[in-house]
Amino acid sequence: MARLTGARPVATHRWGCATAAFLLLLLTVQAAQKADLGGDGTAATINHSLMLLQRLQELLQNGNGSDVVLRVRTSASEEAKVFHTHQLLLSLQSEVFESLLHNQSVITLHEPPETAALFEKFIRYLYCGGVSILLHQAIPMHQLASKYRVWGLQRGMAEYMKTHLASESSQGHVVGWYHYAVRIGDVALQESCLQFLAWNLSAVLGSAEWSSVSVELLLLLLERSDLVLHSELELYTAVESWLSRRQPEGPVAARVLRAIRYPMIAPSQLFRLQAQSAVLAQHYSAVQDLLFQAFQFHAASPLHFAKYFDVNCSMFLPRNYLAPSWGAQWVINNPARDDRSTSFQTQLGPSSHDAGKRVTWNVLFSPRWLPVSLRPVYSDSVSAAVQPVRIEDGRPRLVITPAMSSPDFAGVSFQKTVLVGVRQQGRVLVKHAYSFHQSSDETADFLAHADLQRRTSEYLIDNSLHLHIIIKPVYHSLIKVKK
Repeated sequence: MARLTGARPVATHRWGCATAAFLLLLLTVQAAQKADLGGDGTAATINHSLMLLQRLQELLQNGNGSDVVLRVRTSASEEAKVFHTHQLLLSLQSEVFESLLHNQSVITLHEPPETAALFEKFIRYLYCGGVSILLHQAIPMHQLASKYRVWGLQRGMAEYMKTHLASESSQGHVVGWYHYAVRIGDVALQESCLQFLAWNLSAVLGSAEWSSVSVELLLLLLERSDLVLHSELELYTAVESWLSRRQPEGPVAARVLRAIRYPMIAPSQLFRLQAQSAVLAQHYSAVQDLLFQAFQFHAASPLHFAKYFDVNCSMFLPRNYLAPSWGAQWVINNPARDDRSTSFQTQLGPSSHDAGKRVTWNVLFSPRWLPVSLRPVYSDSVSAAVQPVRIEDGRPRLVITPAMSSPDFAGVSFQKTVLVGVRQQGRVLVKHAYSFHQSSDETADFLAHADLQRRTSEYLIDNSLHLHIIIKPVYHSLIKVKK
């Protein structure tokens, strides 16, 4: 641990030179080792890097040979944290420190409390190249790396956040990480957070972080058609809770409420909302036309409705609903063993006019389907009669076909979505979503990189593959909507 106690005289220039000489000697030895290995097949590498890391940690812990003092102050405390460090090591890692330490041996740094609390970890990284981190420390550590231009640590923290979106925390963290990514302009992290929130929205709706969602993020989510949740009613209930807590201005509340897809809510539920929802009563004038349009949509034939109303918008396109009328869950035990099949039924269309009509779907799963290019080739030649094929050359395949003929669909086409659930940090979450249209019975890249032969595969939960197949009926007069 870095020393935090009072003033201490800065070491002489001799110690700084000794540190530089020590590192130079190390680099020289490593270069010589590489050169030796190139000319002798019997040579071996002697690796004492762990010993070097231990020595560097001792330098930081004991302050031996220190030629720079860093004093870290915060507005919340009168006392400064003091770190006895080495100019060479700080300058090698950070161009900001290289500039600050020019002809200076004592520097006072001003940090907010959240970054000051991690400054010791940050300095340790500069010496040892590694740091242990917790979820709530990700943003302040990224801030330190960015402020002092430690690019390796900055990239590492961004990658940590992208790979720990599913980690469980008491207050939630993905929403906060998204807002931080927007502030710093990290587009890749923004997209990773958005995709996680869209595919696992139900888990977020019931968490403490839902109330911290910004207006901008909420509107971005509401415009997406790939949201995974039980029903549109579940989304409305969550939006109602958000509006009650945040109490935004009237125009903002109107924009939010108009992003709900009311035609995807059953008429009986719409009547209940009109009678019981305080938020809807308060802003009824802002959505009155949408509610009236939804009731008309459910009452009339979809093809007749489309003659009088513009239905070429996302309002009439289902999201990825998990309710039984839109699809089915399929848990495949020991999926690497052999082919499997199942069947289920869905409602023909989102309109109540089609509520009593059902479509039966047949699904085939094959764990080792071989593309044509990898199938055995037979030849008259004795030397090459059969091209050898390995089991691992095959890839998983999922085929979804209707048991009915297309004339029975009455002007409806279908978008098919397959969700793949994985267990991360003790929770089952959506890791992948594969979508394809009625014109295709399968998607070409389904689980292309999954190793189902390995029992420890991240795609398996207790040696089972967890799928949820969603059928999204779309009337022919609707345009394709992105996402």
